[in-house]
Amino acid sequence: MARFTLDPHNPPRISAEALARLDAMTDAEITAAALSDPDNLPWTADEMARVAAARRTQAIRRRTGQSQARFAAEYRINVGRLRDLEQGRSRSDSALLAYLAVIEREPEVVKRVLAAESATAA
Repeated sequence: MARFTLDPHNPPRISAEALARLDAMTDAEITAAALSDPDNLPWTADEMARVAAARRTQAIRRRTGQSQARFAAEYRINVGRLRDLEQGRSRSDSALLAYLAVIEREPEVVKRVLAAESATAA
């Protein structure tokens, strides 16, 4: 097996010959070729849901402009859990999904509630 390191500044290019071969194929032929490749298996519904949830979680955090550590601390989410969610290694339960939806829509309200709760606990 040969090792390959992708250079992000010099991505591989498709040859004119390979492009012509692809252009000559129908969508059905391309799909059949992709499905027959054991290294290119289609994602399961669970994998697709996990990626969608990871992207949404990451987008919510990025809109706040915060790092994972800062976002996790501010909204009292375990930073390891947040990393796992954003990298698609785990899925959110319904409570965390609801909490992220509230953070997405009303981040300042959540901050005020958490600050008030901390003040009364002290």
